[in-house]
Amino acid sequence: MYVGIGILGATVMPHNLYLHSAIVNTRGYRKTPEGKREAIKFATWDSSIALTLAFFINASILILAAAAFHYAGRTNVAEIQDAYKLLSPMLGAGAASILFAVALLASGQNSTLTGTLTGQIVMEGFVNIKLKPWVRRLVTRLIAIIPTVIVVLLYGEKGTGSLLIFSQVVLSMQLSFAVVPLMLFVTDRRKMGEFTVNPFWKWVGWFITALIIGLNVFLLEQIFFPPAGSRQDQVRSALSAPP
Repeated sequence: MYVGIGILGATVMPHNLYLHSAIVNTRGYRKTPEGKREAIKFATWDSSIALTLAFFINASILILAAAAFHYAGRTNVAEIQDAYKLLSPMLGAGAASILFAVALLASGQNSTLTGTLTGQIVMEGFVNIKLKPWVRRLVTRLIAIIPTVIVVLLYGEKGTGSLLIFSQVVLSMQLSFAVVPLMLFVTDRRKMGEFTVNPFWKWVGWFITALIIGLNVFLLEQIFFPPAGSRQDQVRSALSAPP
């Protein structure tokens, strides 16, 4: 559940909801009903294609892990560092580890770009803070890099894997705070007029929203109120037991 919630947060990413909404304004569409309808159509295709590709990439990673590691009896591979070292010898391809590293680098660059662009949109559009581009980049990068450096110094390479999954789970937890306002906005006829989503997609959207919230609540319940006999419950009992 913990890893699954992390995959959800890493695939959708709440800040991308703001980013995709803002990208519509960069298309230079005509301020007419026909122009707005065309802009919505292209934005829908843009988001659908991007999320579909992200889904298949994440699915491919899981399938690769199952085929290359679990099937071969390597059930102890749980960190990116282990996967990187074992990919080439197990697949018999010397370029496997290099391609894996390039994919990770591309993924990191993508997250950095979308995060920076979304930060600019939120700062300028919501809180009306305008900074010079180099100052904004410096501040946002320091906020992202400093906690990572601290974790690496304190816990080494093993800590980075846990931090990566934890950050993705946090993204999933924040999805509700982005999806609920979005659904309230697009289903409000006073704001959207003729572009209000139709009843079918309205209920589909609210169902997905409820599913996201339910999964996050279930995960929090498992963390703070673990069932009897679970690993978390054993750890909690050991910590609370008298010396």
